[in-house]
Amino acid sequence: MTLVLGLDSATDACSAAVLRDGLVTGYRFETLKRGHAERLMPIIRDVMAEAGVSFTELNLIATTVGPGGFTGLRIGLASARGLALAAGLPLVGVTTLETVARAHPSRKIPLLVALDTKRTDIYLQLFDPGCLPMNDPAAVMPSEIAHTLPDGPIIVAGNAREIVVSALNDPTRVRVVAQGPVLPDAALVATIGCERFTACPDAALTLPGALYLRPPVTRLPGTLPS
Repeated sequence: MTLVLGLDSATDACSAAVLRDGLVTGYRFETLKRGHAERLMPIIRDVMAEAGVSFTELNLIATTVGPGGFTGLRIGLASARGLALAAGLPLVGVTTLETVARAHPSRKIPLLVALDTKRTDIYLQLFDPGCLPMNDPAAVMPSEIAHTLPDGPIIVAGNAREIVVSALNDPTRVRVVAQGPVLPDAALVATIGCERFTACPDAALTLPGALYLRPPVTRLPGTLPS
């Protein structure tokens, strides 16, 4: 029996899921713009209680590593690391972009995942029909999107998909605007993490770090942003 806890708090949602041999036995998903720090641990406690398992019974923890919001991402990583260290469990990192990509498996053309950065750029990554990445994750300005894509039609998914459609302004390029999940989901995080750990247990030998595609917006108290 394999028990996996999946976590995500990197974007505009907070979720946790327990998978028992690939089946979801505990699950919570909440959409929220802020308050991840207050909600993540209660959500984790709820899914563990729903699944009827303790942390020492888990075989693996999987968490999103970004890209995403600075605060939510750090909260998720810190929580996952703390739980993994306390329970002596392996920890695997999964990106937010690949998690959204896995929510849209039935396709024959490339899928572009676009996530909102809360700034003028967007997070992008292109995946082939088998959900393998075709390029590296990047923070891209809308005016530059067309230059980052190969020729041919694509499917667009994610909570910034409409920005991509508007920026490309070419119906021959965007074949489909995916109507499925637009944010990472902890159940898929757990699924991907389990697959990765099964294929390569060494993937969990090093604690995963955050994937930042640009520096956070910070300033000293009492100063104005430039």
